Amino acid sequence: MIDLFDLYLSEDCPYGDLTTDMLRIEGIGKISIISREHGVAACMDDLGGFYKKNGLEVVCLLQNGAKFNPDDVIFEAQGDLVTIFRLWRISQTFLSIVCSIAKSTRYALELARESNPDITIATSRKTHPGSRKYELKAVKAGGGDHHRNSLSDSILVTQNHLDVMDKDVVMNSMKKIEIEPRNKEEAYHFATIADMLLLDHYLPGELEWFVPELRALNPYLKIAVGGIDLSMISEYARHVDIIVTTAPYYSRPLDLTSDIKRL
Repeated sequence: MIDLFDLYLSEDCPYGDLTTDMLRIEGIGKISIISREHGVAACMDDLGGFYKKNGLEVVCLLQNGAKFNPDDVIFEAQGDLVTIFRLWRISQTFLSIVCSIAKSTRYALELARESNPDITIATSRKTHPGSRKYELKAVKAGGGDHHRNSLSDSILVTQNHLDVMDKDVVMNSMKKIEIEPRNKEEAYHFATIADMLLLDHYLPGELEWFVPELRALNPYLKIAVGGIDLSMISEYARHVDIIVTTAPYYSRPLDLTSDIKRL
């Protein structure tokens, strides 16, 4: 399996660090990655493993899910200065992205649980190509869950599937079946055979009466909603079991900085 950190490093330092080479930097040093804003820690154990693989000693890292504040040191390592300079930028960029995803997930979850303490915030599989492993882990660090990890781990019959499938096909699987109905009539029909319905583009006022009718047809039915404006997440959370969102993946990266010193 490809080590994604090796890929990041090969992109950023394919033929050596010309600046460090020109300045003839050598010796032992320390890097401290510092946050300029509030955030939630994610994937620092993965980054720490990469540092150790490259011969550096990790002296400080936050546990997944831990909150941090402005001016907090969130990751620190020491060792060969040449190696530190090679890993510096990809490390800071990586943490700025995954910690932002965790922060955004935590914010959405806390907002939704103001009206429904049992709600689940689940992110879609629309991760950035090549980054799914860490983006999904960051969601978990923020307290969220995964709607789907991949096409191979769950069944979701979307509106596009319904448009082209044989109308006589029997939906029968060892996996739970989730269906995205195209309209209310299909929702009523599939409520009796699905484990979960994914309802998109409904207003909270519609769900207030529509969801109880669906659950009356199947008391075990789970209701998920997607395609919503997260500013209204608390209103939607009152009526459903799961809110599916892609938003955390595209949240603004955190503002981090790094300090490198010679020891």
